[in-house]
Amino acid sequence: MHLPIVHAGEAVLRKHTRALSPQEIRSKEIQKLIEHMRETMRGAPGVGLAAPQVGLSLQMAVIEDRKEYHKEVSAEQLKLRERRPVPFHVLINPRIHSAKDGEIVEFFEGCLSLPGFFALVPRSRDVRVECLDHRGNSKSIEASGWYARILQHEIDHLHGNLYIDRMHSRSFSSTENWEKFWKGKTIADVRSELGC
Repeated sequence: MHLPIVHAGEAVLRKHTRALSPQEIRSKEIQKLIEHMRETMRGAPGVGLAAPQVGLSLQMAVIEDRKEYHKEVSAEQLKLRERRPVPFHVLINPRIHSAKDGEIVEFFEGCLSLPGFFALVPRSRDVRVECLDHRGNSKSIEASGWYARILQHEIDHLHGNLYIDRMHSRSFSSTENWEKFWKGKTIADVRSELGC
């Protein structure tokens, strides 16, 4: 079952979410929600989906970066973004505890709740996340590159934040113009041309 994705302007996207107990996580309702969110994310398609994006103020997100999504991205861009396939998993009550080296990298991001737009967003290259999994068990995730970016993007949703809160506002672009003007350029060239 595909759930409707809410768009920017809806209050649920700007609220802090409620944590889930291990008992709630194991309930039929939450297990069913996880499956519906997985189907919705794949159908969009996207690499992550947070509960607020389907109208629920819960500290839960699903993530999956399938290899088939990489076909449209050049080998050079995959390497630059440090993008590798990420298997499906669930983040519940996640907390970012540290960035390993504090290095900040910038890439264009989009969001299923802001369809048709992209912007340049600075994020930590490396993160460590503590969370509960789909069974309510504690889990620690060390991530770098694009996976770290996905984690940060989805965890932002759980705190009422969107990528537009972190973006270089001068880089905000329609998908059509991003593909026309910026898609093939280096981040340094984009920053220089736009005065970011």
